[in-house]
Amino acid sequence: QVQLVESGGGLVQPGGSLRLSCAASGSIFSIGTMDWYRQAPGKERELVATIASGVGTNYADSVKGRFTISRDNAKNTVYLQMNSLKPEDTAVYYCRARITTTPRGYVGIYWGQGTQVTVSS
Repeated sequence: QVQLVESGGGLVQPGGSLRLSCAASGSIFSIGTMDWYRQAPGKERELVATIASGVGTNYADSVKGRFTISRDNAKNTVYLQMNSLKPEDTAVYYCRARITTTPRGYVGIYWGQGTQVTVSS
C-alpha cells in the first residue's frame, strides 16, 4: 500500500505565501515524476507544476515566477512554495506521484487527498 499525504494549506491574504508538502509512504521502491494539481470550484483539475526524478521542472503559465516545486528524495516528499498568491489561486491542491512499489515492482499513479488553499482578504 502507498499513501500520499498533503499538508500546509490554509487561508492567506493576497500577496501572501504558503508552502505545501506531500509525503509518500508505504511499500515504495522508487518515485518518478511528482506533480501538483489544483481544482477550483466548478472548474476542471489542472496541472500546476511537475518535477522529474532528477531536477527538471515545469510550470503552468499562470504560476510561473510565483510558485516553486522541489523534492526531497530521502524523505519521499514533494513541496510547492507559493508566493505572491492571488485570489484566483484558491483551489484544492493535490499531489500526484508515479511510484514503483515493492516487492513486485508495480508502477502506478497515486494521488493525495487534497489540501484547501484559500486566498482572500
